[in-house]
Parts: sequence; structure tokens; C-alpha cells
Amino acid sequence: MYMEKLMRLIEMTPLLLLLFLPFVFAGHDYNQALSKSILFFEAQRSGYLPHNQRVTWRANSGLNDGKASGVDLVGGYYDAGDNVKFGLPMAFTITMMSWSIIEYGKQIGANGELGHAMEAIKWGTDYLIKAHPEPYVLYGEVGDGNSDHYCWQRPEDMTTDRHAYKIDPSNPGSDLAGETAAAMAAASIVFRRSNPAYSTELLRHAYQLFEFADKYRGKYDSSITVAQKYYRSISGYNDELLWAAAWLYQASNNEYYLNYLGKNGDSMGGTGWAMTEFGWDVKYAGVQTLVAKFLMQGKAGLHAPVFERYHQKAEYFMCSLIGKGGRNIQKTPGGLIFRQRWNNMQFVTSASFLATVYSDYLASSRGSLKCAAGNVAPSELLSFAKSQVDYILGDNPRATSYMVGYGNNFPRQVHHRASSIVSFKVDPKFVACRQGYATWYSRKASDPNVLTGAIVGGPDAYDNFADERDNYEQTEPATYNNAPLLGILARLGGGHGGYNQLLPVVVPAPNPVVAKPKPAPKPKFTPTPATSSNPITIEQKMTTSWNAKGKTYYRYSTIVTNKSYKTLKDLKLSISKLYGPLWGLSKSGNSYGFPTWLNSLPAGKSIEFVYIHSTSPADVSVSSYNLA
Repeated sequence: MYMEKLMRLIEMTPLLLLLFLPFVFAGHDYNQALSKSILFFEAQRSGYLPHNQRVTWRANSGLNDGKASGVDLVGGYYDAGDNVKFGLPMAFTITMMSWSIIEYGKQIGANGELGHAMEAIKWGTDYLIKAHPEPYVLYGEVGDGNSDHYCWQRPEDMTTDRHAYKIDPSNPGSDLAGETAAAMAAASIVFRRSNPAYSTELLRHAYQLFEFADKYRGKYDSSITVAQKYYRSISGYNDELLWAAAWLYQASNNEYYLNYLGKNGDSMGGTGWAMTEFGWDVKYAGVQTLVAKFLMQGKAGLHAPVFERYHQKAEYFMCSLIGKGGRNIQKTPGGLIFRQRWNNMQFVTSASFLATVYSDYLASSRGSLKCAAGNVAPSELLSFAKSQVDYILGDNPRATSYMVGYGNNFPRQVHHRASSIVSFKVDPKFVACRQGYATWYSRKASDPNVLTGAIVGGPDAYDNFADERDNYEQTEPATYNNAPLLGILARLGGGHGGYNQLLPVVVPAPNPVVAKPKPAPKPKFTPTPATSSNPITIEQKMTTSWNAKGKTYYRYSTIVTNKSYKTLKDLKLSISKLYGPLWGLSKSGNSYGFPTWLNSLPAGKSIEFVYIHSTSPADVSVSSYNLA
């Protein structure tokens, strides 16, 4: 009788597992998760939203940012569920999004998301260019956390102080300038092929910011003290200086930056710090991973002994993640990395990204990971990263997806001002500072706007999670939670395909998205902002389309406006990806200028030119100009 019961129980075990542990067997759509993850950045946009904005419940905001300081700081990203623009986490977000594309752009492109991912980066870098108006000046914050947190308002309704805070030689911030240099350098690699002029501009800013960071040393939160309560630089600035040097070397192949890593590795902690975390504050593990890559590529030269020490520390980090090191990282009973109670997910995605790329570096070099517990195959690192992503997407004891809008059981009361208050488009009635708390924050109901793709703070050390708006430690999302995830999701969704991750980086150009012809087409706006240092705006509009011999042709109208207070002269435009005739400009060499009948454009005036071809809009940008 006992044996019969036992046999019946064994036969039922799979059924019991299916009933009580459904998450164990769940397969995930990584490509769908990638698309949603990129979409989240559109909800975080500040400034004038473009006509192709997909998160339609958001509207323009922060349109006077920087005005009181005499600088244009409109644009960029809100960091989390508030309405402040913090420079350090924003720059780190851009660096990690760029790194995702540098490593896995091919897979992101195969998923049809490369254009959206590059737009997400450019939204950030356009702002960072504005924030760096002079070689030794960088604006690092707009608004302040104290007044912002006192109010619960949509960004469209903000009444809080929008003071702009900067660093300069008298008030340095090497960590902020260093991270911004890293972001510009990494992004310059992303745009090298598709927008070479923009790529060059980003690299120029990166060079200047690195020099500023290195020459005038100091912690940014000693200069921008309002950031201390929110984004205090606990690790100091040495990690950011090394991090920026590593990215500048990747972007430029300039030996100066390789030598900087070699000469300063020991004194600045690059070879000394054995880390078990990586994030917006502490970059050492990221530096160590990049330098290990340079070593595997055979680029170390005379610095090989120092680079080997970086490499050992990178391996220490990787071993700690998979539980085979000298000091292993804490995990929840369900297997999630656990670092801290507040927004723990930021460390999960960042560490998982490093594990993913390092796994591919090792596989490309046919190496293995050397841990205290013995040698480990690269595939084990990738399996670890996959386990973390699967946990985020719902394979956990609560069967909760921590990505908003993915799966059926995801957070509905996100700690996020814009998503928790009725859309400005639905009800434009002004929401006052404290009124937002009384009416919307305290509502025990789902958010009126779904913050699709957002990765929230996540569960506690025991896998517990409370979906409540006032539980900001667990329900607040952040841009830097999502940024590293782009690369991992692309890697998991796209497979490996046998490529060599140690070969020179070639980021593919995004495929043009050809609009389907319509009988009575509505105008389709495609703004192409000029580089933000130019007082010139460019707006493109498809005015009509037609079929001829089985091919669809589009007519585009492009309006160039002089937004300055001076007369615009000697305008030179660069137009690429143009495959048909153009009217309204004169061509000289590889650039286009005013038509023959016009030699200048007064302040506030516009000119229009048109062209026809059978694909999406051409890339139009300003090459040079004079103001008189």
C-alpha cells in the first residue's frame, strides 16, 4: 500500500509542479520585451516631443529649462518617477544604451528596433551637447529633488523650481564630466556609420569633457550639493576617469587613453578594487570588463602586466555573480541578485549585462572563467544573465513580471508622476502641487497610463513585493534600470550566430521604415533636429505619395528655420540617404546651400525645399553657417 501511494505521488509530481510552480516552465518573448523596454524611454522624455512620439499620453514639458541661466537645456530625460533631470544617471543611461548597441546592434536591428534604440540615445546626447556649452562648463542638473518631491504633478504641469546647476573649473565634478565623456564617446561609435558628422561632434565633446574632468578634479556633489540626497558620488571620481578613458580609447583608438589606463590603473583603483556591484555610481567592474576585452584583443602592449590585473578583478566580479568566487554576491531565495532594498533592479540589469558581454568575450577568445571554485565555461555566465532576466519577466516565486506591460501580472500602481495622473491629452485641467498627492498619489487604483517597458525597483531580499504607489523603494522605475537590459534582451532574443565579439565594432545602419501608401495621406512629420549648438531647426514632412510601376514614391517638404536673432548666411546643409531629385537648394560639391536667388535668411524666417524618392526621409543636418 505504501509503495502504491509513493508511485502515485511520483507520477503526480510533474502535475503538482505545473500547478504550483508555473514560472519554472515559462518561455519568454525577449524580442517583445526589448521593444517594450525601448518604449519606456519615450515616456521619460522632457522637452518638445517629436511628431513620431509613440507614448501618446505624454506632452511637452520643461520648455523653459535653462532659460534663467541663459542656456538652452530643453530636452533630455527625467531619471525616474520624478521630474528632475539628473546629469550623472542620465549620462550613465546613455553609456549603457550605447554599449548595448555596440555589442548587439546586429540583433537589435534584426528585431527592427535599431532605429528606435538610436533615437533613444540621440534624445539623450542632443541634451548632453546642450549641457556642455563651453569646454570647461557642464550643466549637471535641472530642478532639485527637494522641491520636486514636495509636489506630485505631471511634467506638463510642473510648478517646481527649474534652477540649472553646473560644474566649472572653480566648482569641478570629475565624476559627472567623466561619465558624460564616456556617454559621448560610446554614442559616437553608435552613430559613426549612419551619421558621421554627429559622431564626430560627440567625440569632440568627449575629448573636451575628459580633459575638463582630469584637469580640474573634484567630486561633482561637492559642487552641485542639491544632488547629494539623491545621487551622491560615494565611489568618488577615479572610476569615472578610467571609465571615460576606456570609452575614448574604444571610440578613437588614440593611444593616449590606452596609456592613461595603463599608467593610472594601480593608483586610481582600477586594478585594486574587487567589486560585487556595478551601476551609475561605481564603474570599476565596467572598466575592468572593457580593459579585459582590450587585453584579449591583444592591444595591451607594454601595459600587459597592469591590464592583467584589471582582468583578474573583472573575473573576480564575474565569479561572485555565479556563486563561485571568494566573496559571492547575495541572492534572494528565488535566485535574484540582491544588493539593497531601494531599487535593487538597477544592480541586477547592470551586472547581468557585464556577465553577458564577458561571456561573449571569453567565447570569442576561446577562454574560460577562472574562479576560486575552478574553471567555468563562458556559457555559465550567459545562463546566469538569462536567469536574472527570466526572473524579471516573471519566473519568480510570485510569478510577477517586474517589467510594466509585459505578461499579465505586472505592477499597476507604479511610483511615477506622469503615469499615475490622468493624461494631459485626456484632461488638460491643471493639477496643482499638493493636489496631485491628494487626488492621484493616494488613489488605490491602477495607473491611468500604462508605463510600458519600465523596470521597477523590484522585490526585497525574500522575493516579497507590494504593488503600492507609495512603496517607492519597490515600485519606482528608472532609466538606468532599463538601459543595460537592451543588450541582454537582444542577445537572448537574437542568439549568437557565431560572430566574434573581439573584432572591431561595426554598428549597422537602421533599416528605413517605409510608410505604406494611403489614398489620402495625412502629413507625416519627421523632425530632424540640427545639432543643438545650431540655432537652426529642420522639420521634414511627407506631403503626398503615389504608385508608379509597382513602386511607391514619396514627396517630402523640408523647412529650415533661423531661430536666432541674427541674419543667417553661408548656410551649408549635409543631405545623405537621398535617392531622387531635389528642388529649392543649390548644390556645391557634397553640400547644399541657399538657392541662387537667396543669399541670407533673416531672423525668424524659413525656407522650404522638396525632394522625391521611394523610401523614408533623407538625413538632413547643418554642416556650417554664419550669423551676422
